[in-house]
Amino acid sequence: MVGRPLRVVFAGTPDFAVPCLEACRASGAEVVAVYTQPDRPAGRGRKLAASPVKAAALAAGLPVEQPESFKAEADRARLASYAPDLMVVVAYGLILPRKVLAIPRLGCWNVHASLLPRWRGAAPIQRAILAGDAESGVDLMQMEAGLDTGPVLIERRTPIAHDETGGSLHDRLSALGADALAEGLRRTLAGENLVPRPQSDQGVEYAHKLDKAEAKLDFARPAIALERKVRAFDPWPVAEADVAGEHLRIWAARAVDGVPGAEPGHVIAASRDGIDIACAEGALRLIAVQRAGGRRISAADYLNARPELKQAAS
Repeated sequence: MVGRPLRVVFAGTPDFAVPCLEACRASGAEVVAVYTQPDRPAGRGRKLAASPVKAAALAAGLPVEQPESFKAEADRARLASYAPDLMVVVAYGLILPRKVLAIPRLGCWNVHASLLPRWRGAAPIQRAILAGDAESGVDLMQMEAGLDTGPVLIERRTPIAHDETGGSLHDRLSALGADALAEGLRRTLAGENLVPRPQSDQGVEYAHKLDKAEAKLDFARPAIALERKVRAFDPWPVAEADVAGEHLRIWAARAVDGVPGAEPGHVIAASRDGIDIACAEGALRLIAVQRAGGRRISAADYLNARPELKQAAS
């Protein structure tokens, strides 16, 4: 840029977005304001809590804006008053209307945690694991009015490991997203016009928001599908299952060979290696569980409290 630095407004809310905010600050661009969701009740006391992005912005001495939406003209005028060249949006939690997308001179960029057009929407990280995808990644996208439909500017790809959890993939994609954003800003600051690549209209999938009702494991399904759910729902909302009459949260599990003819949901083996539950196909070996009101423990420790499971499985 000639004459003045690139003026950037950053919009984001959760932990995932914080590395991208730091990438903006380190790029040489001027972060003139940070937008984030209004403070929400959190914790057992349900006290209002700042978002991770707000906390990072305040620590850096950046102005923070928290409108409920951009429906009001006053909120759009406030954004325009910052005279942004670019707005960077990362897991903000609001769909931006056309009038907002048109305010920055260079439009709005979005860092999205999937390989578009697969997994547009709210929960792309978990949906990729649930579906058994072999790889994921992040796309730096030029925003349009549609939901994650804009052309891709920069892409980063990464394999999904066999033991990947929602938490581990979240952390890797957060770092990859910051890396892609940093490259986009560096090239733009150097005077380059990034070439957008339109998304294919084939292979579109929508990553619907996670619902706690999905957390219940149904042993009438194949074991591999349940293993993926356990991994995808770590650390939230955490898979749940009824095991020999007790409701447990399931933190770690893997699909193993089953016993032909075993009724789904029955304990077919129990040892220090884990507790095997018969499924429609194969068995799910529970490795780490949590009892009501308790903490996460190994299946071996759980069996110490319920030794009768060993006899039931023998």
